[in-house]
Amino acid sequence: MASNDSAAQERRRRRPTVTECAGRGSETPCTQDLATRRCGLCGAVAYCSTTHQISHWSKHRKECARLEEQMKRMDVLSDFPFTFFIQDESGCSMLSSKGVHQIGLWKPECSCGPTISMDELYDDWALPSSLCPCLEPRSQLSSCLSCWDDYYQWRHLPLHSPVALLLHWPLTVYHCFQVLSAHSSISKVKAELNIHYLGPEKELLQLGVFRELLALFPGVQIYLNLVGPSIPQFRDGETVNLCKYLPCAEESCICKSLYPDPVAEGSNHRNTTVRIRLHKGFYHDRYRTIIKDSYPHLIIAPNAGVAAYSSWLPTVELIKEMGIPAIFTDFCEEAANLAASCISSVTGRPLRVPIQINPFRQPMVVEDSVLYLPCYSNCFLFGM
Repeated sequence: MASNDSAAQERRRRRPTVTECAGRGSETPCTQDLATRRCGLCGAVAYCSTTHQISHWSKHRKECARLEEQMKRMDVLSDFPFTFFIQDESGCSMLSSKGVHQIGLWKPECSCGPTISMDELYDDWALPSSLCPCLEPRSQLSSCLSCWDDYYQWRHLPLHSPVALLLHWPLTVYHCFQVLSAHSSISKVKAELNIHYLGPEKELLQLGVFRELLALFPGVQIYLNLVGPSIPQFRDGETVNLCKYLPCAEESCICKSLYPDPVAEGSNHRNTTVRIRLHKGFYHDRYRTIIKDSYPHLIIAPNAGVAAYSSWLPTVELIKEMGIPAIFTDFCEEAANLAASCISSVTGRPLRVPIQINPFRQPMVVEDSVLYLPCYSNCFLFGM
């Protein structure tokens, strides 16, 4: 088992490999496939040759100092309490060591396997009960969770459990709510909580992990409307009802026998406290229909890429008109900065929630072919 220090050293060693020259597309073609010559000031971009580095400087100089500051947060962003560590960039070795490589909910966490069908539903952690939260918490939360260490202690999980790789989805939802509550942007939740969740992709294959919202919002009826173009047409309008925690892999565990877990459309099981409904399309096209049944308390857009997709602009305009507090997340700080600029240009005012590190970001490095910046799923958050 690795110590925290050795795990941190391994994370620093595994910084992402940039493969694309920042000067690609200039007047001359790249001299080699891999970009190995890094900027000596920021270290965030790389080039195939000195020629491309010099020709690109007129553009890069405007961002160099900003990227240099972001690179300084490399070690802060890789500082996790876990004693498991990923032994290669894809995470396959670590997943294999835990016995979950290419199994169930874990399949989307690496790219070495076949394409996963969007109609596949997975019903358990594929882990022993000692490594996953398959039962109710032993005690209710006495204070807000502020980091992964808090969560693991509360749920009595060992730090070698890899569940954070999947639980960053519901824990980010929880943290977004706490951030907005701290900013007095949303009233305290009582009987129910309505969330509009925009742009889901990978999480469509991992819906089971949202069962942990049962523990994070005890006794609350949660309505989670997932809206986005990645939702398959055949799943448009689908409803998934979750009334118990995601079970472990042990057939003898009590989590298997507590009560049934209906997932079918229209189930009226009285213990259902998380109801997920899927809507295909862009939010600005579908919201009129959605709000008839569920007007949101908040809007969450994970790993949004606001600056990368023009389709976000009418959605941002809509959110401004609705006056609903909204939190966006992104993989790296530069993407968050660019998104903040786009949002402010549409709203005409600064962010309601400034850019900040999400303590519940996924602890697995995301590869970026263009920048050496530290990237993690749900890494930074900001809100309007």
